[in-house]
Amino acid sequence: MTGMHTATHQAEFREARLVEVYDAQNTWGPDDDYFLARATEGPGPRVLDLGCGTGRLTVALAAAGHHVTGIDPADASLDAARRRPGAEAVTWVHGTSADAPAGAFDVALMTSHVAQFFVADDEWAGVLADLRAALVPGGILVFDTRDPRDRAWESWHTPDERDPVVLSDPPGDRPGEARVVQTWCEITGERDGVVDFTLGYEMPEGDELLSTATLRFRPEDEVRASVEAAGFAVEQVFGGWRCEPVGEGAGELLVVARAV
Repeated sequence: MTGMHTATHQAEFREARLVEVYDAQNTWGPDDDYFLARATEGPGPRVLDLGCGTGRLTVALAAAGHHVTGIDPADASLDAARRRPGAEAVTWVHGTSADAPAGAFDVALMTSHVAQFFVADDEWAGVLADLRAALVPGGILVFDTRDPRDRAWESWHTPDERDPVVLSDPPGDRPGEARVVQTWCEITGERDGVVDFTLGYEMPEGDELLSTATLRFRPEDEVRASVEAAGFAVEQVFGGWRCEPVGEGAGELLVVARAV
């Protein structure tokens, strides 16, 4: 290898080279189908996608006829989102939940387990309060978070278990030559529902990049209580993308709540 970079917090969203890897790893799936369907259940067409990332679902929501705003704090992810076909139909905002205008939305979505990145209770409560303010009365909030009882982090790839990711063809004079990134994950800490981890990437150029992150795995009762305290009525919590009961399905907590 030609070198190793110092670990950067959430680099998978903030460094352009790793954003490309993220997109190659995270293609359309049953979670996108689920959220796309749920977006039709609000009182109107205005949808907020908080933590929209590279915009895979965001542009699909706009293509389906919704009036969509995507908000994300990571410049590199938003740059990739703005390059997607159909991106011109979306209002893109570089920011956080605090930048969502009040009373402007009928539906608010947090997908791809964005909710788990708000680790501290006061931070999570602030995000929920911002979303309640952004929604009209009767608007719906839909988000996913992993059920801690499933202990999903125990199945993530270890440093000895490399997972190859094939990127798109490189520009230049060698079209068709596959670029492969070897990825791995190392759990570096676990306490009271909080999991620290490092993602590693052996890049095709020969260097290695590292991304650190921390996720909060809240149990169902805590999730329900926090959502209700922010001014929502929890209507449904599912355990999987086909609306299975909690404890079945994909090890998820899929929350549907209505602003009251």
